Amino acid sequence: MSDNKFLELENIHKSFPLGGGKEYVAVVDVNVNIAKNEIISIIGHSGCGKSTLLNMIAGLDAQTEGNIILNNKEIKGPGPERAVVFQNHSLLPWLSVYENIEMAVKKVMPELSASELRVRVEKFVSMVNLDHAKDKFPGEISGGMKQRVGIARALSIKPDVLLMDEPFGALDSLTRANLQEHLMRIQQSVQNTVIIITHDIDEAVLLSDKVIMMTNGPEATIGEILEVKLDRPRNRVELQSDPEYIRCREAILSFLYEKFAKDDE
Repeated sequence: MSDNKFLELENIHKSFPLGGGKEYVAVVDVNVNIAKNEIISIIGHSGCGKSTLLNMIAGLDAQTEGNIILNNKEIKGPGPERAVVFQNHSLLPWLSVYENIEMAVKKVMPELSASELRVRVEKFVSMVNLDHAKDKFPGEISGGMKQRVGIARALSIKPDVLLMDEPFGALDSLTRANLQEHLMRIQQSVQNTVIIITHDIDEAVLLSDKVIMMTNGPEATIGEILEVKLDRPRNRVELQSDPEYIRCREAILSFLYEKFAKDDE
């Protein structure tokens, strides 16, 4: 975590035109520096601009004002140094697990030889423990396995930043826990920056080095940034009684359900 200004969001505003000269102001005055190799969670009630922020960092949408700078370069659109994993895995159903990952690597690393390509794809298939399913098609595997393919595909192109929009939100609790473990293990291995949108307080504390808590929209902004001072690797069972885990969990609960309570979700 040597470079605290690896990813910088400076005075970010985002508004959407509604017609008739009106606009919806989604986020205002967002300022944050994210360090290299950090895992960051963004949490807040529906409509607080979480996905809007993620889309701007991904380059899928442009901010109305302000600058987003990654590794001293301004973000002007999508790029291979940022990969996105959505709640919907977005796999191509006519390609196998192996081929879905291979396609991404081919597109971003066309210079690889056939043998280098195979080694890279197999590395990331193995990283998410899917060697046994590499020749199966998306329709033949579970939702959790599909998300693992999505994560492997995203990481296979060696992004500096992995952006995840509620990646485990549609999964049952056991599958979700399993994927959280996968993500922590993989991030320790590949050492990239990860930004996760979540509604789940326990997930935010378990995974993150910092939790960004958003105020309610419209005109949402960063309300608080919570530093999670827990050593890695983390064990979810042991953490349940850890004073730091409990402190962080209570701080987020207080922010969401006392300071910024919202009863219309």
